[in-house]
Amino acid sequence: MNVSPTIRNKTWAELKVGDAATLERVCAVQDLILFAHVSGNINPLMLPDRDDAKPGADKIAPSMWVGSLISAVLGNVLPGPGTLYRSQSLEFFKRVHVGDRLRIVVRCQEKREEPVAVFATSVVDEAGVKVCEGFAVVEAPKTPLEASVHELPSLIVDYKDHFARLIALAAELPPLKTAIVCPEDHNSLSGALMSAERGLVHPVLIGDPAHIAAAAKALQADISAWTVVAETDHRAAAAKAVAMALAGEVGAIMKGAIHSDELLAAVVRKDGGLRTHTRITHVFALDVPTLDEILFISDAAINIAPDLLAKVDIVQNAIDLARACGLEKPRVGVLSAVETINPNIPSTIDAAVLSKMAERGQIKGGVVDGPLAMDNAIDVQAAQTKGIVSLVAGHANVLITPNLEAGNMLAKELTFIARAEAAGLVVGAQVPLMLTSRADNDRARLASSALAQLYGYWRREGRPYGGGSRGEAQ
Repeated sequence: MNVSPTIRNKTWAELKVGDAATLERVCAVQDLILFAHVSGNINPLMLPDRDDAKPGADKIAPSMWVGSLISAVLGNVLPGPGTLYRSQSLEFFKRVHVGDRLRIVVRCQEKREEPVAVFATSVVDEAGVKVCEGFAVVEAPKTPLEASVHELPSLIVDYKDHFARLIALAAELPPLKTAIVCPEDHNSLSGALMSAERGLVHPVLIGDPAHIAAAAKALQADISAWTVVAETDHRAAAAKAVAMALAGEVGAIMKGAIHSDELLAAVVRKDGGLRTHTRITHVFALDVPTLDEILFISDAAINIAPDLLAKVDIVQNAIDLARACGLEKPRVGVLSAVETINPNIPSTIDAAVLSKMAERGQIKGGVVDGPLAMDNAIDVQAAQTKGIVSLVAGHANVLITPNLEAGNMLAKELTFIARAEAAGLVVGAQVPLMLTSRADNDRARLASSALAQLYGYWRREGRPYGGGSRGEAQ
């Protein structure tokens, strides 16, 4: 039986002059962010930039955060539970940065009329250099108290912005001439505007000119420099975008205020569509707050119940997009409900076959393993608990789901429950297709434009874009 740890106080009567206690604490990025939330202090000297390579490394910890560590010793150790502050004086001598290890010391210096006690307080760094010192006047507890240690609820602190790196990288390439199909509402047109402003796309607007003009007016946007191709019928607009892609007039297509099935019908058409020798598939790219890199999920939007051959293309396309985004050797987890082969669960057999095909070079560029359940694909501890040893288990950055339903639910659960940011791209066609949802915000469309840029470069050059060059004009 597990017994919860407890802490016991020292009453005023038990307290003696000279009694001392210490704690150690390492300053972390999360401390700076959480203190800013609690205090409202958003001094840029003390907040990490989300896209820093080493977030917070050069930032200064707020002095009052350092001072608050003293209250942890007084409240938890000496005198402990039941202690109440009356006053605290502090003088600071040195700044604290992320990664600094601090030692907090309190020592009883004087006992006044019950229950008042005075403590000398100080904080020193790992080298023994004094950070601050002062005095705390507290009301020590009068009665003994033993309390269970509270297990605080977990917090997710999202301070990394993986999309920012991709957007900045893609912006170095020439704008990708992109057909925006029916940008006739606020979301679809503003996403195109943002992508154009960041230098990711050069828009060609295809749709009802009156509706496009009304959307631009509502956004107070000047689109006079952009080409507008008049097509009042949505299906005709989709067909026009495909025809322009086939003619080389545009290098990508972005979905606007048009139903996905109407646009995809034109794309996948056998005659006059954008098919290639590879099956057309969709890949979600998600910036998940709890993960250290982008997570790719496929297929969640096009192939409803893919068979084994379709899954081969789904895996290969996802690997290619992940590599285009800078993952040198994507780790692909093929998901099922369980991590063992079960003939009654066909997806476990498909997963095992896909893993063997990658091992033999029939799927290239990534490490593939399956079947894996969601927990042991993503979580190292879960994989270790179940005795799974592989290069993928616990470290997957590409997830292949058994069918569209599972993929769509997984991506949307991460987006709407785990606060992930999502972008997406249709790959396997002659040009990349940004199949954003009508519920997506501008940033999702911006990140999807970056995916299209980087994937387009990958297809032309056969390697990921590493920066420092303007690439080839589209």
